[in-house]
Amino acid sequence: MPKQRKKRAPRVAVVAADFNASIVEAMLAAAASEVRAQGASLVGDPIRVHGSYETPLVASRLLARRDVDAVVVLGYIERGDTQHGEVMGHVVHAALVNLSIEHGKPVGLALIGPGATLEQAEQRKDPYARAAVGAALRALHAVVLTRSR
Repeated sequence: MPKQRKKRAPRVAVVAADFNASIVEAMLAAAASEVRAQGASLVGDPIRVHGSYETPLVASRLLARRDVDAVVVLGYIERGDTQHGEVMGHVVHAALVNLSIEHGKPVGLALIGPGATLEQAEQRKDPYARAAVGAALRALHAVVLTRSR
């Protein structure tokens, strides 16, 4: 009878945009809690960058690592008086999707906004962070299934 390999817990790295730190701190706590609840493990401490615009570069480096199975990106792009946040949000989202495809690893995205008010961000911080972890792990499971077929 062939020896079965022990199944390894998925390894998740987290990138957090510190702009609007009070929201992001709560998102970090929720994401870490969800990683543990789903039986996965965190790879090191979350890597913090200034704002959401800086997350794709760090996510790319993490996705290239052999000890990282998925990345979760956390941040809040608030509503402003100009279209800056909307443009940035589109660029960041597109970059992260492209990185996921390029590296063949999932990126769980918990960027609240663009255009969200502080009140909306307060309401969304926990569920968005938890959903990003869940989405990344579910996508990872699907990727693993497609490799074995």
